[in-house]
Amino acid sequence: MRKRTDWVIGAVAGAVLAAAGITAAVASDSSGPSGSSGSDGSAESTRTPSNTSADAGFARDMSVHHQQAVEMSYVVRDRTENEEIRRLAYDIAQTQANQRGMMLGWLDLWELPKVSPGDPMEWMDMAGAPSPGDGSLMPGMATNAEMRRLGELNGKQAEIFYLKLMTAHHKGGIHMAEGCVERCAVPVEKRLAQGMVESQESEVELMADLLRARGAKP
Repeated sequence: MRKRTDWVIGAVAGAVLAAAGITAAVASDSSGPSGSSGSDGSAESTRTPSNTSADAGFARDMSVHHQQAVEMSYVVRDRTENEEIRRLAYDIAQTQANQRGMMLGWLDLWELPKVSPGDPMEWMDMAGAPSPGDGSLMPGMATNAEMRRLGELNGKQAEIFYLKLMTAHHKGGIHMAEGCVERCAVPVEKRLAQGMVESQESEVELMADLLRARGAKP
């Protein structure tokens, strides 16, 4: 229990530091007077996003999406002794907790609510997105039943189920991040989204290898 507590505290501390550190970067990109010109000469680069913008929608929805990935990774770390899986889970939890802190920090900076005024994913075209599972909030997210099942498995079974759930989770997140790259207006947010696409695609390939090594299909 002490190990898990220390790990959770570390992830939360990292998220707090990340959220604090991005204020200046986001402010320079998006907090200028509406309609004023930025370094690239465009009015759009310095306009604070509206409540219904892609920037706000992505920050809200991906924060929720990331939170489940963090929770899923905490669960599997307690269900296996395999260091390779535990290390992957730690990396995913740390990365996504930090990114979630950034996105919630942006919403605070923009003085926008953290709860969506409409349905999830309204800010983007859902064409080509993985279908949400029965009872799943957004594409790629695990259902409550799947999260309960993960918490009941141990060892190799928990590892395989986690890898399959996280692969689907990443694919849904990649589609959402690609939507922000296309639609978001704040440069630093677009860069974060592009980084998510690249890192999660790499992790999907790694998880496919880990599944094959366990005799399971990706």
